[in-house]
Amino acid sequence: MKHRDADYMAALETMTAVLRGWAREGRTGSYKALSEAVAPEHRVHYRGRVMSLLLADVCRQDSTGAEPMLSALVVNASSRRPSDQFFELAVTEFRRREADWTWERERDAVVARYRDPIVP
Repeated sequence: MKHRDADYMAALETMTAVLRGWAREGRTGSYKALSEAVAPEHRVHYRGRVMSLLLADVCRQDSTGAEPMLSALVVNASSRRPSDQFFELAVTEFRRREADWTWERERDAVVARYRDPIVP
C-alpha cells in the first residue's frame, strides 16, 4: 500500500468508519485494535508509517476547522495515551496550542460530536 493509492484510500475510508463507530460507542482503542479492525481487507501494521499517515489523513478529512480530531480515540495499549505523532499533528496542523488543551478533552469532544444524532 502506498500513500494515496487506491488501496490506501479504501483503508482510509474503512478506518474513518471504524473510528466514527468507536466515537458513537464512546470508547477509545489501541493502535493494534484499529489495525485489526481494518483487517483483513487492509493490511495496516499498528506500528507502521502507513498507520501514522492514515490517522493524519483521517483527521484532515474529518476534522476541518474547529472539529475535534477523530484520531484522539486511538491510544497506545500500555500508556493509554496517543502517540507523539498525534500531539505533533494537533499542534502543527490543527493549532491546538491553548494552554488548557488536553487530548482527553479532544477525545471527549469527538465522542460528543458523534453521539449527536445530527452527524452522519
